[in-house]
Amino acid sequence: MSDALDELTYDYEDEGVLVRKQLDRVILARGGWATVMFLYQELDREAGTYRAPKMAIVRFKKWKGAYRKQSSFNISNENQARQIVEVFEGWYPKMRAAGAPDDGDADTDGSGEDLGAEG
Repeated sequence: MSDALDELTYDYEDEGVLVRKQLDRVILARGGWATVMFLYQELDREAGTYRAPKMAIVRFKKWKGAYRKQSSFNISNENQARQIVEVFEGWYPKMRAAGAPDDGDADTDGSGEDLGAEG
């Protein structure tokens, strides 16, 4: 893995063939634990074309100076993405009602450092 978060990519080659192609990415959190969202396509080897785009939310841990993938969640279609958005939209009013602080766009890694979204 890369030692620089800005150099991380979701491209993947197998035997010289690009089988996973990154289309875009957004860095959601920086620090010792980084979160990056990728938009990508996978190659359909039989057809020789790329399938419909998917999304992945990937968590990286910085270890010995390099970022290593710790976990990921793939969002495979628009319906699933919209369902996730609906849940978030339904939960935020409940969080506010329960007294959760509204810290706007701020994201922290526990250190108190604002890690706001970057792309």
